[in-house]
This record gives sequence, C-alpha cells and structure tokens, in this order.
Amino acid sequence: MASNSFGEIFRLTTFGESHGVAIGGIIDGCPPGLLLNQDFIQAELDRRRPGQNELTSQRNEYDRVEFLSGVFENLTTGAPIAFLVTNKDHRPDDYAHLKDLYRPSHADFVYHQKYGVRDYRGGGRSSARETLSRVVAGAVAKLFLRQNGISIIAFVKSIGQLSMDIIDYNIDPTTVEASAVRCPDPLLTDSMQKLIVETKNAGDTLGGEISCIIRGVPAGLGEPVFDKLHADLGKAMLSINAVKGFEIGSGFKGARMKGSEHNDQFVQQEGKIVTLTNHSGGIQGGISNGEAIYFNVGFKPIATLMMDQLSVDKEGNETIVKGKGRHDVCVVPRAVPIVEAMAALVIIDHMLRRQAYIF
Repeated sequence: MASNSFGEIFRLTTFGESHGVAIGGIIDGCPPGLLLNQDFIQAELDRRRPGQNELTSQRNEYDRVEFLSGVFENLTTGAPIAFLVTNKDHRPDDYAHLKDLYRPSHADFVYHQKYGVRDYRGGGRSSARETLSRVVAGAVAKLFLRQNGISIIAFVKSIGQLSMDIIDYNIDPTTVEASAVRCPDPLLTDSMQKLIVETKNAGDTLGGEISCIIRGVPAGLGEPVFDKLHADLGKAMLSINAVKGFEIGSGFKGARMKGSEHNDQFVQQEGKIVTLTNHSGGIQGGISNGEAIYFNVGFKPIATLMMDQLSVDKEGNETIVKGKGRHDVCVVPRAVPIVEAMAALVIIDHMLRRQAYIF
C-alpha cells in the first residue's frame, strides 16, 4: 500500500489499523530544538478521541501517545520522531458479520477491488481512527507555528440544515471548546445537539461543515504552479475521511460575483501593505499574501447507519447489512482538531520549504 506519507520537508508517515494493535506515525524533517509540550499534544488527541460525550462514538479509547524516538529532554533532536498509540478498546469480533459484505458508501468494495484482500474490522486502514496520527503530528507542527506567531482555529459551521451566518471570523477558541458540538454560537449549539439526538434515535446520521482560519501566516508561502498553497490545503482536507468538499475564500460564492466586487484592493496601513477585503482567502496566485487564510470543509453523513441497508456480498449476492456497532451520528465535531492538524502540516511544510530559498 503506497501513499501513506504527507509533506515534502516536514513529512508524516502513518501506520496501523482501527482494530489492530496500535496506530502510530513517524515525523521526518522536524527542526531540532523544538520544546515538545506533551501535555499540549495529549490535549489535542483528547479533542479528537471517541467517547467524549453522549453525542460521539462510545468506543472508549484514551489514546495515550508514547514517543519512541527523536526527542531528548523534551526537545526535538532533528532525528525522526516515532510515536505510538495503543488500541485498548478494540473489538474485532463486532465486525465478523461484515467479513464477506460490502457496506454502502464505505471503502469495503474498492479496497477489495484494489488489493484483493481487506481488513473488515472497522474498515482497517480506511477507518477514521488513522487520523489520530495526523493530530499528533499536527500538534507538533502547531508548537512550531506558535513560535512563529501563527494560530489555527477551526469550528463547526453547520450540521445538517442548521448553519451559522458567519459575519465576523474573530472566533474565540474557548467559545468553540465550550460547545459540545464545537460551534461558537450557543443558540445554534443547542439546536445542533437536539438534531443529533433526534437523528440518533432514528438510526440515521448527519453531515456538516467546518470552517478554519489561519492567522499570522507571512506573505510568500506556497509555490506558483502545482504546489499552490490552497491546492495543498485542498489536498490535505480532502484526504480526511468523509470529506466531500473544500472551498477557500469566497469559494463558490465568488463564481457568482463580478470582478469589480471580488477583487481585493491593496492599500497601505501603518507602513504595511494589506487588502481592504479578503475574498481571496489569504492566498493569491497560489502564494500567501499575509492576510488571514480561511476555508470551509464539507463532510458527508456517516455511512454506518443503525438501520438495515440493502447491499451485496463479495459474490454479488443480494444481502442485508445490519445496523449495529459503536459509531458517531455526526463526525463533524470530532473532526475539528483533524482539520486544524492537517492545516498545520501544510503551513509548517511550506514555511520550511520557503526557508530553503533564503540564503
């Protein structure tokens, strides 16, 4: 299986399966001398882990990360950083009934077609549990970015038909984390919680959108042709399980605007060149312009339903997939730290790539 690595200079390789022994990763290219705040890294993992509340999957994993190399006296050494999270509450027998079946809208069929064999225990490598490795690496990247004045905050913009009408992107992270669904609007939080409970009782699932804002990014990050900064952000977001859409800046709304409405005019303020508007989402010509980078990520409804679904087995025989197991009704709240992590991996990689141009 190829393509288990992400990044050019700051490079993450992940390994492990949902119901295997462990999930882990190796970070190569991390600058030496970075103070590795393991409490912060663990806190980031805790934001992603299942079993947080009654709205999430009840798989009870504590997801304790153990660093195996590349760290000495809490400082990164420049050597590869290997880390491991042992699976504690894995129950492979829960998936025995799916051994020969293809679940609707899962990766079962395509994995079997591509590899001729598949790990049916919760999807194996295709499970969203793989993303915990991304959160660990993203937390390391965040520590580096913090030292360089860069902050990343994501939040739930919508769940189902309930959506924020965002006017001000100055979102307070504490407000996001105070919400059980990571939505900074308290009234909308209550409505979203009720919707999730109602949908859960019906055996169904929900999708939604996550918005992300990156502040403090200097002008000049990104490559002008194939490795445009927004293209790499798009690739990063679309690599997350259940993501079906990505738009940056004005996104699809920009397609309905005139150029005179959409252009971001440059002005000088306090000795600095800035733009009066930010329809570009902080990136022009594939390169950051110094304004805040913002984008939206769309997640489909979770494919595992707590109701019977028609499907076929590996021989093509019609069958019924029974709805059972420990699954999220809506993955969007738990995906917030994953979106932040992938954004951090893109930004740190392009920062280090830019340094290669500076003599």
